[in-house]
Amino acid sequence: MVPGLWIHDNGESLVSAEGRFELGFFTPNGSADGRRYLGIWYHKLTPVTVVWVANRNDPLFNSIDGVFGIGEDGNLHVVDGSTRKSYWSTEIETSCSPNRTVKLMDSGNLVLIEGNQSGKSLWESFKHPTDTFLPGMEMDANLILTSWRDKDAPGTGDFTFYLLDGQERESHFVIMKKSTPYWQSGGKFFGSDKMPDTIVYMLSKFKVTTYNPNPKFQISPPRNVDYNDSRLVINFDGEIQYQTWIKYKNKWDVVWLEPSDRCSISNFCGNFGSCNPSNTLVCKCLPGFKPSFPEKWTSGDFSSGCIRETKICEKEETFLSVNIMKVGEPESTWHQANNETECKKECLDKCTCQAYLFEAAENSTRRGDSSATTSSCFTWLGELHDLQEHLVGGHNLSVRVAVSDLESTVRSCDPCGTTMIPYPLSTGPDCGDPMYFSFFCGTTDLLTFKAPSGEYQVVSIDPDTRKFVIKVQHLDHCDARNSSSKNLQLNQSLPFKVTTWCYVGSGNFGSQFSSGGTNEVEIGWEIPQEPTCTSDADCKEWPNSTCSNATSDMKKRCLCNANFKWNGMALNCTRNLEISNRQPSEEESHGKNMPLHLIVVPAISGFALLACTFISVIVWRRKMSKKQGNRIPDQRNKALFKQDTQRHIKHLMDSAQFEEEDETGIDVPFFDFESILAATDDFSDANKLGQGGYGPVYKGMFPGGQEIAVKRLSSVSGQGLQEFKNEVVLIAKLQHRNLVKLRGYCIKGEEKILLYEYMPNRSLDAFMFDNTQSLVLDWETRFDIIIGIARGLLYLHQDSRLRIIHRDLKTSNILLDQEMNPKISDFGLARIVGGKQTEANTNRVVGTYGYMSPEYALEGVFSVKSDVFSFGVVLIEIISGKKNTRLIQCEQPLSLLGYAWKLWTENKVMDLLDPTLNESCNEDQFMRCAKVGLLCVQEDPSERPTMSSIITMLDSESAAVPTPQQPAFVLRRGATAAASSSSSSKPQTRPEITVTFDGR
Repeated sequence: MVPGLWIHDNGESLVSAEGRFELGFFTPNGSADGRRYLGIWYHKLTPVTVVWVANRNDPLFNSIDGVFGIGEDGNLHVVDGSTRKSYWSTEIETSCSPNRTVKLMDSGNLVLIEGNQSGKSLWESFKHPTDTFLPGMEMDANLILTSWRDKDAPGTGDFTFYLLDGQERESHFVIMKKSTPYWQSGGKFFGSDKMPDTIVYMLSKFKVTTYNPNPKFQISPPRNVDYNDSRLVINFDGEIQYQTWIKYKNKWDVVWLEPSDRCSISNFCGNFGSCNPSNTLVCKCLPGFKPSFPEKWTSGDFSSGCIRETKICEKEETFLSVNIMKVGEPESTWHQANNETECKKECLDKCTCQAYLFEAAENSTRRGDSSATTSSCFTWLGELHDLQEHLVGGHNLSVRVAVSDLESTVRSCDPCGTTMIPYPLSTGPDCGDPMYFSFFCGTTDLLTFKAPSGEYQVVSIDPDTRKFVIKVQHLDHCDARNSSSKNLQLNQSLPFKVTTWCYVGSGNFGSQFSSGGTNEVEIGWEIPQEPTCTSDADCKEWPNSTCSNATSDMKKRCLCNANFKWNGMALNCTRNLEISNRQPSEEESHGKNMPLHLIVVPAISGFALLACTFISVIVWRRKMSKKQGNRIPDQRNKALFKQDTQRHIKHLMDSAQFEEEDETGIDVPFFDFESILAATDDFSDANKLGQGGYGPVYKGMFPGGQEIAVKRLSSVSGQGLQEFKNEVVLIAKLQHRNLVKLRGYCIKGEEKILLYEYMPNRSLDAFMFDNTQSLVLDWETRFDIIIGIARGLLYLHQDSRLRIIHRDLKTSNILLDQEMNPKISDFGLARIVGGKQTEANTNRVVGTYGYMSPEYALEGVFSVKSDVFSFGVVLIEIISGKKNTRLIQCEQPLSLLGYAWKLWTENKVMDLLDPTLNESCNEDQFMRCAKVGLLCVQEDPSERPTMSSIITMLDSESAAVPTPQQPAFVLRRGATAAASSSSSSKPQTRPEITVTFDGR
């Protein structure tokens, strides 16, 4: 074609010399809306196979108006012949030369040439591909394949395929899903995804050297391979496919594709998640880790990965050896380690080191590079990702974990590879329960289950449901009544039973990836009896038990002591409430060990005893009647006393002790200590939710399945009886959806315990200041949390029966329920102000650094405006994702408040926004939040707004928001303290200050 000649969208086309390719206008198969594109496809192949599209993102809709040719500017154009609107152009340098021609080559390459047929090439479709790579093209760092949007939509899709030119490591091919890695080839620790040499040879334009700059890495030209009818395509669903045309089938045959399974997708199981493509439930957390978001894992979304049960450097640690086929590249390589001990020490010396891998000199040869003769120590300083199990060969990766996370008791078995073996399951005589000895861990970390019908690979074990999953070959039916059950026979005398014949794990929705000719069977195990033993020493890990002969099977077992009974669900001896609540008489206490002839009472003595009992009952009934008569006026007096709520509350809080009769003034139930012990399994570490300044908090399971958070006053806590009474008395009188509910309390001797509604999402700071968890808090969620906190404070300051100043508002004291609704907690430091009083003084300042207002911290004056200051700090932390107690800039050491003020004065306040909120943020709401936050932290309390005006400013688009003044505490900690001290108006009466630091 030459200038002036046009191909019209009326059936005209351009065909290559030997008739292999054709160029023209087309409508994608399956499309019914008349979209027209200029494209190149294989000539005379059915169905039509398009390899290149010009106007992929700008189709025409009238099949008679489209034209293609060389325009007056010398560029190739797709235009509307009627309106002359351009839909696509080559956009090279403009030229009026009449000697330009365009040619469709037999390779499928569309070429714009300067001069005659052998002239200079100005533009080629091979250098501007869409989704298809054809033989004759060359994959270099500038070439990118981009998928179609859908099977009938050529527009730019989500997936791209290109060569990543490595600097320190071998170059490799990648697939990106938008801006996120989706798949990659090669790499030392990604050997399973290595692209075949046949395809690499084609991508390199048939050169013998690979893309690695090291010339020693070469490939040999494949033999007997015909590339003429081959192509490489990035599909709209993210697969890169190598296809060849099979003439006798009249179809394209997919010879190779990636990702070939779910485990080939980059980090499919998330950080610290191990992938096994042959399992129905492909992902599981490494031993010592748990899902970051269990509800997502239940639905089949594993991308959030796993988190550690115990943080690094906090407890005694060990290394778990895991045989893996691939893992993300390490951050560092040390080539001077002489042995594995040195490599291990290198990792232990750094609290950021997550794992190490040692390769001795003889095993370190890299893909033909015989020069590698030194040992190597690889260390992973960031979170492990792209983990995939491998049963034979692979790498022995040593993952750092806390010892306590691997061994709950001395009778628990060591993990088998990535599989934990929970009690009572047993892999040997020294762990678990002998009745459950049916599991074996092979040398390749393959866990198997032995049954009369054979040995079966164990896929997963769930101790919570007491079930495990095994693989069974070729089950034809999912019904135990059918012949499929003959492939698996269990020993009926053992505590195992099939629960599901054809198991389908959570989140498996018929994926394109298949695990092959196996089926998975789910098996449950019975609750175990007391553990077997030979001496009392074997029972030390089973508290409240003694090694004794059992009457059921005559074996020695760790039988529970008096007042305790075996709980097979909790795998522990728990207090027997029916027995412990009844105090034995002196005769019962002595009678247990008395001979039988001393216990038998003669008949005449029994008759006398019966008569005495009858008389005692009559006397007791008379006394009770008299006591009830005396109680009526007392109850009437107490009812009158409770009418004055505020006075009564102050009486309880000001009293020196907490007397038993004070329970009548509290609206929450009293729990006995024994029931709390049973609910928390004797305050076991397994039920521990966290630790605060008050003491530890445990999860308690009460009758009926009710979950309650149990807060236990620590003996080393700086808080005492006053704080305990604050919590019990104040929260009992407060009822608001944004305040945590007190379910009950207990006081017994030195034990002081509070029971709250259970919050499954724990505290706000656990989300805000965690790089992974914070992603859950989009802008809408954060704004709702801000409004909820504000409404809770408004209730305390104005709407409740008592006017209360919290005095310790901070992100760790904001709890989140299942729907992420905020609830203010921890009223241990709260104070009541009477009548219309809005402030008070104290000689003892208690609170948390970074959240206390200046007038409270320096002069002991607290008010509702002190809470407003704390709310402002929390608000700015929520919208910025940063903590006020951390300095923001090195060159100008500012607190978060100082940094926010600096951005405000420079008109750059949008820079304060947490980067994770860029896509979800409502800019107008953010600006109002930033402005209100700065108003709340102003130095003068009188200039801070009230909570009612704060809610109005935040929740109403039309409300006027004043201009804030410079906040307090904007400098470095030391400078701030010095400056503030010098300006104090009452230095001679400075209060005693007790400050806690809530840094994370």
